[in-house]
Amino acid sequence: QVQLVESGGGLVQPGGSLRLSCVASGFTFSTYTMSWYRQAPGKERELVAGITSIGRTNYANSVKGRFTISRDNALNTVYLQQNSLKPEDTAVYYCNARRATLSKQYDYWGQGTQVTVSS
Repeated sequence: QVQLVESGGGLVQPGGSLRLSCVASGFTFSTYTMSWYRQAPGKERELVAGITSIGRTNYANSVKGRFTISRDNALNTVYLQQNSLKPEDTAVYYCNARRATLSKQYDYWGQGTQVTVSS
């Protein structure tokens, strides 16, 4: 079965760093676009960062220069390095796997990991 398991969240002070991980199983990881989304209380879910199967990345303007997305296909893992964290980064962070073919669209989600930035 398909599984996406996030880890690495926690409580950190402003200016601190975290490294989120998402381990995937049950599908051909290397062919999927992997993304991190986040949802804060009272706000809609937003795309934070994405990385395609060929390594192209994109970021929300709010995290550019602070967050870095990467993937290790040998480990079926996508990472989100979070530096210079701000209170506005507080949210549940979700891992997403997405792939579209001529016949079907695949879209998988993890359970989320909480990131809290507070002094």
